Amino acid sequence: MMLTLSSYSKFTFCSCFASNFESFVDCDEHKSLCSKYGVSGYPTIQWFPKGSLEPKKYEGARTAEALAEFVNTEGGTNVKLAAVPSSVVVLTPENFDQVVLDESKDVLVEFYAPWCGHCKHLAPIYEKVANAYKLEEDVVVANVDADKYKDLAENVIYVISGMELVLSTLKFFPKGNKAGEDYDGGRDLDDFVKFFNEKCGTSRDTKGQLTSEAGIVASLDALVKEFVSASNDERKQVLSRIEEEVEKLTGSAARYGKVYLKAAKSCLDKGTDYAKNEIQRLQRMLESSSKADEFIIKKNILSTFAA
Repeated sequence: MMLTLSSYSKFTFCSCFASNFESFVDCDEHKSLCSKYGVSGYPTIQWFPKGSLEPKKYEGARTAEALAEFVNTEGGTNVKLAAVPSSVVVLTPENFDQVVLDESKDVLVEFYAPWCGHCKHLAPIYEKVANAYKLEEDVVVANVDADKYKDLAENVIYVISGMELVLSTLKFFPKGNKAGEDYDGGRDLDDFVKFFNEKCGTSRDTKGQLTSEAGIVASLDALVKEFVSASNDERKQVLSRIEEEVEKLTGSAARYGKVYLKAAKSCLDKGTDYAKNEIQRLQRMLESSSKADEFIIKKNILSTFAA
């Protein structure tokens, strides 16, 4: 038994399927064969049962899942597709409130359908966005199948926008506004990264790496400048002020503040070259470390002491 995919060469949607088939028929080269089996549009997918030359035209969705289900039904098989690892959080009626309404998370939600063209175009970009922010504990990139869970999707969209559901709609649920708001930004990877960095206070690039701004706390930067230019005796006084400022910080800034404080104390104890030497050590460790985020933040902060 076999499936044939006809005339892939001239059509983008044919070439998209070609990689999923072991064999196919090019109707440009084999016009008589395609005519014999009534192929008039491309791509055409036909099923030939074992021992038969009478095909059955495939009319289902052009997805791997739908094709696998068709083959299992027609061929009497029970093959399961291997799940593709994804960083996108899948939402259902059971977990929607738990994920989206979590006050400690900034959540972006796409309302999609498996057959939606715009959704298919966005899918690989959206996956890259999710991968870029997968290490951010308080940032969630999620989606919900609005075709499968239509009531949930329609209710959420109507409450937020007062309008009917439009597939490939994106809604943002930040920590301070769990009523939700429209995402009106661009649909390129750069657009999403810029959006998250501005809205969530993150510092990621399109590959998910931390930027040179990661870990930097503006209120401490001013004190570091004083610390670096001060004499040893004066540095002790500035250190006390850094300690006071760190006590005021909250959230991730408080965590970064501890790194500032440790760096200041080390510079005081080990001399002015400590920051530069430590930066070089961290740079070497970054090349092979699984703790890249932690080291980049420390390196960025130390750079303020080495200026």
